[in-house]
Amino acid sequence: MTARDRVLDAYESLLIEAGPAAATLDAVSSAAQVSKGGLLYHFPSKEALVTGLLERLRRRGAEDAEAMRASADGAVVTWLRGSAPPLGGTSGLSRTYVAALRVAGGDEASELASSVFADIDAGWFAALRDELGDPARARLVQLVGDGLYLAALTGAEDAGPVPVDDLLAALAPVLGAREP
Repeated sequence: MTARDRVLDAYESLLIEAGPAAATLDAVSSAAQVSKGGLLYHFPSKEALVTGLLERLRRRGAEDAEAMRASADGAVVTWLRGSAPPLGGTSGLSRTYVAALRVAGGDEASELASSVFADIDAGWFAALRDELGDPARARLVQLVGDGLYLAALTGAEDAGPVPVDDLLAALAPVLGAREP
């Protein structure tokens, strides 16, 4: 793992665990176990660190959309299974997404964050639309996945999760017959 990746991992951890105010450059360099000079070499400012996190999110989101397209299960099944708990634990796209949500409202990040979130949402939507052939059905599936993800993030799935296979069966009349 590169020092740059360690810095971004540390930044994600601080954002998720303690919030944006605690994710100072000093705290990030300490958590990443790099000197402050090493951090500044890769990210010369707090804004550059935010941009680095959002670029990572954009890349991971694009990779996820491509994985949906390439999956033998198809984009719909892959999307819904990936949206439901467990969300992948402590690494990858989900972690980067949550960290980016924590900085999205900050002045230095709001416009870029909105653009990144819109781009990755469009990539996921396109993969679903291309498989389903219908934008309305694609949006329906995307919204179901978004709801699963939000429920997992907030702990609401503890109120009575519905297995993804059951959701696929319920959606079958809308989506057309497909094996889960």
